[in-house]
Amino acid sequence: MNSQLKKIHPLSWTIIVGTIFGRMASSMSIPFLSIYLIKSLGASPSETGVVVAVSSLIGVFASFYGGYISDVIGRKRVLYISIFGWVLVFIGFGMANQVWLFFIMNALNGLCRALFEPTSRALLADITPQESKMLVFNLRYAAINLGVVIGPILGLQVGASESGLAFYFAGIVYLVYGLVLVFQFILHKEVGNAGHGAGERLTLKGAMQVTGRDRTFLYVLIGMIFCVLGYGHFSSTLAQYLEMTPGIQDGAKLFGYMLSLNAIVVLAVQFPIVKFAGRFSPIVPLLAGNLFVSGSLLLFGSVHAVWAFLVGVVIFTIGEVLMFTMTDVLVDRIAPASLRGTYFGMFGFNQLGNVLAPLVGGFLLDAFGAVQALLIFGIIALTTACGVPFLLLAKRHLTVKEEALVMKAEAEAGVPS
Repeated sequence: MNSQLKKIHPLSWTIIVGTIFGRMASSMSIPFLSIYLIKSLGASPSETGVVVAVSSLIGVFASFYGGYISDVIGRKRVLYISIFGWVLVFIGFGMANQVWLFFIMNALNGLCRALFEPTSRALLADITPQESKMLVFNLRYAAINLGVVIGPILGLQVGASESGLAFYFAGIVYLVYGLVLVFQFILHKEVGNAGHGAGERLTLKGAMQVTGRDRTFLYVLIGMIFCVLGYGHFSSTLAQYLEMTPGIQDGAKLFGYMLSLNAIVVLAVQFPIVKFAGRFSPIVPLLAGNLFVSGSLLLFGSVHAVWAFLVGVVIFTIGEVLMFTMTDVLVDRIAPASLRGTYFGMFGFNQLGNVLAPLVGGFLLDAFGAVQALLIFGIIALTTACGVPFLLLAKRHLTVKEEALVMKAEAEAGVPS
């Protein structure tokens, strides 16, 4: 472990540490956006669902292009655009006082995330030795959740569900993060420049055709859309449900504690689960995670007690860890080195799940009301589980593909079969 930590590039540490503070700042405000719109601006659940969903909707279509252009013009330029763009977006959130303004700001928030996420992961893959990649990707994931432990608690303290102050704080944090990143790129001028592989030669259409022909990748992507659909209900449908249910006092406060518990459990179980899951095909943890998340959603709608919500968070979080800790490693394993950014960008289409979650959840809450919790959460649990067949297909194709590569390598080396 210590030898691998020493091999981690300074820019990787910048992204990992920056992720802690960036996610802390954004989780002070964004998770409370649904409650803020309902409580402070009087938005309906459907209107709130549209505002929340637009971030992921923009992300779905921009993420692929963000990853693709990072292969062509370089990771550094795309990271600059996204991080300093975020500064302006969070200032815009703080100044907004109409639902349509929040719609625009959250659309731009989704655009910045769609550019930053695939590019930062591709950069980590570029500058990290193969034997350290799983460690680096999991440190990044731990950094996300460390930020999310602190962020909601701070958000509650500053009244994020009723005030725009947290948005300005997030803008300042991203400004500092961006300036540190600029300094690091100046020190390491050889990193993050324009690519020199197939990403430069392929058109955008050609890059989409390459990823579209990779059946293993496509099955993983479709399966993950359903996984993310279930995951997205936690911060959208569940948040609205807690606020709308008459039997729950101060739903915003309960939801804030649930967010923090979610992040604490992630930090507690992430590395043991990753160590255990490493014994299996990387798709097996995705399958198990999908079923855990589906079960937790069903629990949220079945038992209306604080203890049940907290137990549900623990089950949900274990599923989340199983689903998300191996995905970056899996995509890196499937993708050709010269198209790494393109594959990570294409994988951003799994955010279709986050688009659909608040829309479906908002529609169900409007149609049936919070009193029909079992029906609502039963439907969303069932739709989440629809990802299982696609992940099983992905597992079969990955096994066949890797066996073929082994046989080819043995044939080239002259090893008798």
